[in-house]
Amino acid sequence: MQEKLKQQVLNTFLLVMRPVVRILLRYGIGYREFAEVVKTAFVDVASSDFGLRGRPTNISRVAVMTGLTRKEVKRLRDKLKSGDTIIAVKTTPLADVLHHWHAQPDYTDSSGVPRALSFSGEEDSFTELVRKYGGDVPAGAMRTEMKRVGAIEEDQRGRLRATRRGFRPGSQHENLLTLLVHGAYSIFSNIAHNTDPERDGDAWAHRIAYTTALQGGENRQLRRIAKDRIKEFSESIDDSLMTYEALQDAGNESQGRDAIAVGVFYCEEQDKNAKYEW
Repeated sequence: MQEKLKQQVLNTFLLVMRPVVRILLRYGIGYREFAEVVKTAFVDVASSDFGLRGRPTNISRVAVMTGLTRKEVKRLRDKLKSGDTIIAVKTTPLADVLHHWHAQPDYTDSSGVPRALSFSGEEDSFTELVRKYGGDVPAGAMRTEMKRVGAIEEDQRGRLRATRRGFRPGSQHENLLTLLVHGAYSIFSNIAHNTDPERDGDAWAHRIAYTTALQGGENRQLRRIAKDRIKEFSESIDDSLMTYEALQDAGNESQGRDAIAVGVFYCEEQDKNAKYEW
């Protein structure tokens, strides 16, 4: 029975890996390179999550759990300690400025809508906004770039108005990293938590609506509805998160903060060779 369950899980991961492999091949990454990443993840998780009496798992036990040799486990542990596997996905100064413009009470009206800002010369101006949240980017350069990407408009009085709430990174490579870290990683963490028989506390929220009864034209209509609904929901959650961020900033507490992700997603199956049933 146990072997049958293991095979069902492996078959499901075969399905899950299809879009992952599609991304890897698109970026010229082959099996050997990806296998090194997978082995490293096995060693990392087995070492940190499956220790006894609060201690990290020793090399011999990690080897038994993962099927890797002790020599390979030691090599990968040394690699993890070196810091070579650490990734850093950061938002751009432009995205940060837009984010705070839509969420900080100093820059929104009573309805939560971003106010039109003068470039400079007044309290809560665009220049002040950029100084607070744009890093070391000059306000003039930020205004020029925001105009170029269509994130702001300037009226005849020289006041700047935000026309977009979010901003996608400039390259597909940056966009991929952001989506993998804040999207794929978050949802797989959710699944791992909710399916852990020894977890503490309640299951994390995870809701999916699906159907197999739609046809081409209906798909397009539902795609538009989903886009509008998801945008509305994500913006309301973003406002809530910003409230907590403001409270933390006011308290100047940089230690002990938790990373929280709330996601809503929509997907249409386009892989005709994927073997699964809903």
